[in-house]
Amino acid sequence: MKDGAFYTQQYRNLFAEQGISEEQIDKKINDTFETMFFHPEERIYFEKGEDMGYMLDTGNLDARTEGMSYGMMMAVQMDRKDIFDRLWLFSKTYMYQSSGKYQGYFAWSVSPEGKKNAEGPAPDGEEYYAMALFFASARWGDGPEPFNYSVQARDILKHCLHQSELVKGGDPMWDPHNHYIKFVPETPFTDPSYHLPHFYELFALLADECDRPFWREAAKASRRFLHLSCDKVTGMAPEYAEYDGRTKLLFGKKWEFYSDAYRVAMNIGLDASWFNEDEGLGDIVDRLQAFFSENTRLGEYEAYTVKGEPMGEPAMHPLAIIATNAAGSLAAKGKYRLDWVRYFWEQPLRKGERRYYDNCLYFFSLLMLAGRYKIYLPK
Repeated sequence: MKDGAFYTQQYRNLFAEQGISEEQIDKKINDTFETMFFHPEERIYFEKGEDMGYMLDTGNLDARTEGMSYGMMMAVQMDRKDIFDRLWLFSKTYMYQSSGKYQGYFAWSVSPEGKKNAEGPAPDGEEYYAMALFFASARWGDGPEPFNYSVQARDILKHCLHQSELVKGGDPMWDPHNHYIKFVPETPFTDPSYHLPHFYELFALLADECDRPFWREAAKASRRFLHLSCDKVTGMAPEYAEYDGRTKLLFGKKWEFYSDAYRVAMNIGLDASWFNEDEGLGDIVDRLQAFFSENTRLGEYEAYTVKGEPMGEPAMHPLAIIATNAAGSLAAKGKYRLDWVRYFWEQPLRKGERRYYDNCLYFFSLLMLAGRYKIYLPK
């Protein structure tokens, strides 16, 4: 039975199922959004000039395509076209590459003033940009360039798949043979947290018609890959992985489960909420929740190998672990699933210089668990 929200238009609200009132849920969502975007000390959104804005990675003091596209997705979910357009115009003005081998992509990091810190892109930014733009087109309609949202989204996806044909020296962001998203365009390996099959299902409806079969296959391939790459005991995904699912160590790290990897549980949860095409993915979350429930104290986490070995390095983003484990409860069936929903509900936003990443995943998880992270398609 096709029971995801894409088919039923019904979004599960795990908070309400636990007896939390709609009034409490709405207040928590609105208060969280207000803090993240407008609180004088705790915000991560900053306006620039009359018509632009950026999301600040407060730990690294830059604007990243990850955060910019996240902010756009938050804005479209909250029906804030004003914020969305400011973030998109900043992205197009300062991050978009109009020439060279990265033409059509976005530089993954720039300073708050708009100076590029790097030329290359990070594919998770492009996929979030495209999805947010398609939703914006459905909610608000297309406007004049660059606010012709659906046209912009299709152009991003065209470059993602056909860069080697469109641009001299260019590399696509998806491997044309196995349908996997790459860590960066030049690399023959991937980042499990980049795999968003629920987005690809929608790209298969909205992208250029000639590419729709590719996106349908990408959704299937990414679901298979998550089974390959997540540990069979702990449920942990590695930060980076070979195409056969084996972990790949980079940047001098001796551990595999950190930062990016936390997002996998959240992604599995949203895929279950929207499509629920592979109920077996919930078993991964069950194993992950069991590991943390049985082997750690709430909020006291380290960097781990995917086998669950603590490496003596405190986790940089402990709130992100709580949030994403909770979001995974949308797919989970195990005995700890509702405990994590409760743990998460009781957590405040993170404060301080490392708040950016934790609070982004916090807000997404909050929307998901409240049934407020919705699909918007053209009527």
